[in-house]
Amino acid sequence: MTAPTTRPVPGPATTMSGALLPVMPLPQGELLTVNTEQSPLIRDSLGPGVHFKPLRLDLERGEWVVLATFAPGTSIPPHYHTGTVDGYTLSGCWYYSEYPDQPQTAGSYLYEPGASAHSLTCPATNTEDTVVLFSITGANVNFNEDGSFHSVLDAALIAHPTGALSEAQDLGPINYITGGFAGYTVEEV
Repeated sequence: MTAPTTRPVPGPATTMSGALLPVMPLPQGELLTVNTEQSPLIRDSLGPGVHFKPLRLDLERGEWVVLATFAPGTSIPPHYHTGTVDGYTLSGCWYYSEYPDQPQTAGSYLYEPGASAHSLTCPATNTEDTVVLFSITGANVNFNEDGSFHSVLDAALIAHPTGALSEAQDLGPINYITGGFAGYTVEEV
């Protein structure tokens, strides 16, 4: 038998003056927020020069939000996205090898539709790390340069190295926002 999980229940809400709102929001005792300045950088996570800070990993919805940092000269092998990607470049420069004439620099926002495939490259001539906020739905199916299958990267597979590498790098527990937890509303009989 599985014990029911305590879940927030929607209820009436009011304005600061006490006026009733015509909606039933979930009760929220605090804002769900992660300060990236207080989160350690998990180094060399997916290879040398590829670092990240997890911000939100929702294993059930297959959504992952990370602050990725790439050292100059770093590249990510060819990969296929099963879902969409939003990317906002905070510093540095990167591009997809397939689109070298469209570099992403500080202030660039990029949207990738599902089923896109490409290889990420940070020029070796970069004078600073490249930092990108990625919000990804689904998985990256990664390939070797010869086109053979390499691996799959998704929210669950980001959660694993987050725990393993934070322990190996002596970073302590890493704080990030998680998704809901699937279960039953009534205990099974």
